[in-house]
Amino acid sequence: MTAATGAVTIRDIARVAGVSAGTISRALKNEPGLTESTRQMVLNTARDLGYDFCKLRPKRLRRLTFLLHRQHNTAASSPFYSPVLHGAEEACRKQGIVLSFMAVGPADGLADQLRIHAPDGIVCAGFFEPELLTALRDTGKPIVLIDMKLRGYSSVNPDNMMGGYLATRHLIERGRERVGFICGSLSHYSIRERARGYRQALFDAGILADPRLEASLPDGVDLETGAWEAMENLLALPKPPDALFCYNDSTALVAMRCCLARGLKVPHDISIVGFDDISTAVLGHRPLTTLRINKKELGAMGVELLLNGRTGAVEERISPVELVVRASTVC
Repeated sequence: MTAATGAVTIRDIARVAGVSAGTISRALKNEPGLTESTRQMVLNTARDLGYDFCKLRPKRLRRLTFLLHRQHNTAASSPFYSPVLHGAEEACRKQGIVLSFMAVGPADGLADQLRIHAPDGIVCAGFFEPELLTALRDTGKPIVLIDMKLRGYSSVNPDNMMGGYLATRHLIERGRERVGFICGSLSHYSIRERARGYRQALFDAGILADPRLEASLPDGVDLETGAWEAMENLLALPKPPDALFCYNDSTALVAMRCCLARGLKVPHDISIVGFDDISTAVLGHRPLTTLRINKKELGAMGVELLLNGRTGAVEERISPVELVVRASTVC
């Protein structure tokens, strides 16, 4: 059963759903006092009837929940996502909003956990399975993605493609001819975009991309083990790379240690560029050339988009990145 968009009223939904108009109103506004099954029944009925959700008067957000996937809740990922969380927390404090934090996975009973936190809006940082995001959206709460992009969701991202391009172009301009690339899972939007920038820079320089120079971290191992293995595979090639772009700084630092253990000199024998500019980027054998992201700004932008984004509209914002040249590429 459908109706023309904008013609359906709360009373129409109540009549079809068999509950009061007050129950319909509370469900549509995500107000407490209803079971999750009742809320979902109302939302599904409203969608089936073609109710215009944009007619809802937006309520002031008082509580936000910052969600991080369990795969990012690690020591390797913390140098990136911790500043993002701090940026979101500072933005919430300025607005008088309570921010809570949850690390979640697909099998964690998400609805029950969210009911405890009772947020008015949700910020999701990093990669999330589409099925998990669908479950979040079914709660009816506004959602913003940070460091992730998916059709139908508002998002805030660093300029990943440009970062990959700048990193690779820098290595080429230093006279390097065999630029390797170590990446993580390409299911992650940010990594996929950095890979696209890497290949675009090769193309623009007239260099034929060699798939043998691209190595992915193997599944099922920690970053330290995976990055070391990927670097060893590249160095074992008949013609190993003379330069390397890594999808993040943690991987680049492991790759540098692997090269040093093999007797290579950085940057004389191999130049290395990372991405993110985490705090430990300057603490390696050679301070790491990298792409700087304003991570706290990413968190603040996510909160700002939740607070000031247009109701029902999908907005995508891009934060610029900056190439920071250090001793891993320049003597």
